[in-house]
Amino acid sequence: MKVAVYPGSFDPITNGHLDILNRACSLFDKVIVLVANNPHKSSNFSVEDRVEMIKEAVNNNPKIEVTSDSGLTVEFAKKHGATHLIRGLRAVSDFEYEFQLASANEFIDSKIDTVFLMARGDKTFISSSSIITMAKQGVDVSKLVPASVLKRLK
Repeated sequence: MKVAVYPGSFDPITNGHLDILNRACSLFDKVIVLVANNPHKSSNFSVEDRVEMIKEAVNNNPKIEVTSDSGLTVEFAKKHGATHLIRGLRAVSDFEYEFQLASANEFIDSKIDTVFLMARGDKTFISSSSIITMAKQGVDVSKLVPASVLKRLK
């Protein structure tokens, strides 16, 4: 069974994240969505809320597991039998950060590969922080986030 981990803060999850997740499901038998639990980072939603929003958004897809962890992603992947990490790229500006992260992960364990999936053109501008900003200003973001997020933004 080919298992991948899709890590992120998902604060909140967007339709862009879901697009990457659904495409990863076509490549792997199981994808574990790993919500980062970083106590040093300020979040808009609690870890528990983020996990719940994602679970609602994936609608019991048997190929997807959703959980959280505060440790190193590579160590989590090893513990769960994953051989790949999934990362989404929206723009060239994402690449440098993602390349550094992939290199660090490879240093920790070279047996775990990183797979980059490009965001689709209509989703390249979507980021969790822009969603929050637009929602706070009263912009209708219903086309950018799943219903599970939209109800919590209101």
